[in-house]
Amino acid sequence: MKFSNWLAISTLIAAGLLIWSLKNILILLFAGIILAMAICTLTGKIGSFFSISRPLSLLICLSSLILIANLTLVVVVPPFAEEFQELIIQLPTAAKELGSLAIGTINNLSELIYGDNPKSIWDQGTLLSEFTQFTDTTSLATGLSEGIQKLLGIAGNLGNGIIKLLFVFAVTLMIAIQPNSYRDAAILLIPSFYRRRARYILSQCGESLSNWMVGVLISSLCVSVLAGIGLSLFGVKLVIANALLAGILNIIPNVGPFISTIFPMSVALLDAPWKAVAVLGLYIVIQNLESYLITPSVMHHQAKLLPGVTLTAQFIFTIIFGPLGLLLALPLTVVMQVLVKEVVVHDLLDPWKKQQICD
Repeated sequence: MKFSNWLAISTLIAAGLLIWSLKNILILLFAGIILAMAICTLTGKIGSFFSISRPLSLLICLSSLILIANLTLVVVVPPFAEEFQELIIQLPTAAKELGSLAIGTINNLSELIYGDNPKSIWDQGTLLSEFTQFTDTTSLATGLSEGIQKLLGIAGNLGNGIIKLLFVFAVTLMIAIQPNSYRDAAILLIPSFYRRRARYILSQCGESLSNWMVGVLISSLCVSVLAGIGLSLFGVKLVIANALLAGILNIIPNVGPFISTIFPMSVALLDAPWKAVAVLGLYIVIQNLESYLITPSVMHHQAKLLPGVTLTAQFIFTIIFGPLGLLLALPLTVVMQVLVKEVVVHDLLDPWKKQQICD
């Protein structure tokens, strides 16, 4: 191999190592781009609806978002935080109740199978009692609380977290104010023969992300409202916290809905076992409505993501980027799907296939 070839390979390896070392910063940058895209989408909707200039629509959009954030902090966050804390405290009690219910069920089954055989009933009951005593500890509440904090990205050094949050907000604001300038600057880093094509691909990525964000927002609101109505009808406590959790965790496919079901079922189990079963059925119905009715209705312009691809992407991005990667797995997958379709398939594989046919 020539020296120029070795130099090119070394440059690629060095660039890959540099990108890998900066992966935590890159995921924060991507989060800022996602938020900026959301603001730009809202700004465009406001501008087209009221027929006003972009600076004025951007000012209205940012003012509205700040007002909504302040109202949320004052009206929603205090009762949510109080109910969420009560949820965490009640989880060990719910685990004990579940263990007692399992003991009773196994004893009844043992009586049906073995008859009145105290030994077989006692052995199984003792085993489950030990499990129940193991779960009925204050360390379980602490462990669950810490796990949820890590899932939401709150754990760790508070000062470091605030700096990261400020970085994301700064990137969001700067890109939202001048999106075209940053897009043109990114395109300049691409070879000149591919810049026109790159501009089109970036616009496709932006359109896909905008469609995804609008769809997820509508879908999460619907899930939250349906969960709140259903839990209220069943008389389950802590409706606000459980409904908001259902809407927030709906952003995370596959994993989010499963986690959101644990909390209301735990609370319902403390009242009556049938309520826990009813809550499980309610959430299954809601997720089926969301998957087969709500999401197809609001995301009919978005490219379909196969469930297996989504699950694999969640696993990979969580390993690489941590909890934030799990939260951003779906938008990352949306962008990757556009890049693979346009760059790999359309620009590389299709011309190669045509060349093979001509030969």
